[in-house]
Amino acid sequence: MSVWKTPKRVASAAASAPVQPESSRADRNAELRLYGLNAVRAVFAHRPQAIRKLYLSQARIPALQPLLAWCVAHRVGYRVVAEADLGKLAASSHHEGVVADVLRADPLSLADWLRDLPAGPQCAIWLDGIGNPHNFGAILRSAAHFGIAAVLLPRHSTLALSGAAARVAEGGAEAVAIVAMGDSDEAMAQLRSAGFQLAATVVRDGQDLFATALPGRVVYVLGAEGEGMDRDLAARCDLQLSIPGSGAVESLNVAAATAVLLAAWRARGA
Repeated sequence: MSVWKTPKRVASAAASAPVQPESSRADRNAELRLYGLNAVRAVFAHRPQAIRKLYLSQARIPALQPLLAWCVAHRVGYRVVAEADLGKLAASSHHEGVVADVLRADPLSLADWLRDLPAGPQCAIWLDGIGNPHNFGAILRSAAHFGIAAVLLPRHSTLALSGAAARVAEGGAEAVAIVAMGDSDEAMAQLRSAGFQLAATVVRDGQDLFATALPGRVVYVLGAEGEGMDRDLAARCDLQLSIPGSGAVESLNVAAATAVLLAAWRARGA
């Protein structure tokens, strides 16, 4: 892809920009197509070397001047394209005027994450069967807002960051570590050895979240959107917590529940 050194020249070449839908990219495992202003800005802030290609609308040139200058300096291709083409690139109307192809960040191993974790209060989230990318993105956004240490994914999880999840996360995907675990029993043992208690989040019959003294180091274990969390996994946790409510609805959406749980942990003075 050609590199233009000034937005003016980029704009003049817009008509010649080839637009490839996401499904046609080669090595989809190595690269991720991001869209949304905050999602792209977060990658630029945390790991700019991961950016491979950039597409933007004419209207986004002023807001993205630092990123465009970096692209010129590092010979990363970028092009101004029409709004309709951005929609095709993102496969979404929610592109906010910018799309980027970036290298995926490799998840950390549990051992490496625990080795480098600072001492003191820490909170992490164990996602058991979460699959909806919008819920995943909302969870990452809440985790970033409350300064949560990591999202932990079990060995059988197929969850991976997508463009939709990153856009919903509003930059949170770059601020929260993603940790790949192995065997669940071994992972629990490693976490407990590092001072964590595991708190299963259940719809009913758990301890009242707001009346329970939360540990300084806690891993909230959250279940799938439809089925809830695995009963055996919940039974092996140290705590079972429920979020009390009016009873008008059965429970909260998993992303909304995550925000409540993280706020409760933050409120304990962590």
